[in-house]
Amino acid sequence: MMKMRKTMKLVWAVLLMFGLMVTVVACGNNTAEQENGAAEETVYKVGTEPTFQPFEYKDLETDEIVGFDIDLIKAIAEEGGFKVEIQSLGFDALIPAVQSGTIDIVASGMTIDEERSKQVDFTQPYINAGLALAVAKSNETIKSEEDLEGATVAVQIGTTGAMKANELKEQGIVEKVLTYDTIDVLMAELTKGTVDAVINDAAVTESFIKSGHDDIKIVGEQMNTEQYGFAVAKGNTELLQRLNDGLQKVMASGKYEQLLAKYDLPANARP
Repeated sequence: MMKMRKTMKLVWAVLLMFGLMVTVVACGNNTAEQENGAAEETVYKVGTEPTFQPFEYKDLETDEIVGFDIDLIKAIAEEGGFKVEIQSLGFDALIPAVQSGTIDIVASGMTIDEERSKQVDFTQPYINAGLALAVAKSNETIKSEEDLEGATVAVQIGTTGAMKANELKEQGIVEKVLTYDTIDVLMAELTKGTVDAVINDAAVTESFIKSGHDDIKIVGEQMNTEQYGFAVAKGNTELLQRLNDGLQKVMASGKYEQLLAKYDLPANARP
């Protein structure tokens, strides 16, 4: 009887040990699955100001935010094995949002410049761009930057167009600079005659005119050259590297040229 009890205790001990081993292995597998799942489901929040066609704008039928920047950041995400979630924000709110962690990435036709580079880190440039001067089609007085003396100029808040207009004001050329939140509003003010001219990114102004607003025209030479980059919080080197690696792969694959063609951007827009 005593021998049988000892045998039963040994059997139960073996069964208990086996059960613990199964539990440990199962937990290990679950942890690995969770870790793999988390890696596969990494989602970065992308902020954009969607009135900047063809780079970011809302599809009138679906109300979805689309555009060159949106397609490009999605292609980069696909190459990098992560996902992106697009959010609409005012342009002047984008840098504060990425600084506070509300968003992870700015993808909004943002020019790389010295002042912004003090606040955020930029990827490698993904577009060559520049500023254009636009006036009403009936305007025969303003034909170049030199003709802006005494003029009222409209710009979008926080943009390099606004910086340029304010520089011209400080030089005593432009009389007044009016700032608006979105491109469609400032272009409407131009057609109404509230302002004499608009200083804005050339590709965006061209796209706006092509979309049916032929009562506006671009005059003079391109006012300056600049480059766009995606922005992340200062010091976020891991995300910055992921974006740069993905951008290089998209450019090498031919997908980048396809997007230029899709949004009617010139080949020399490639940096």
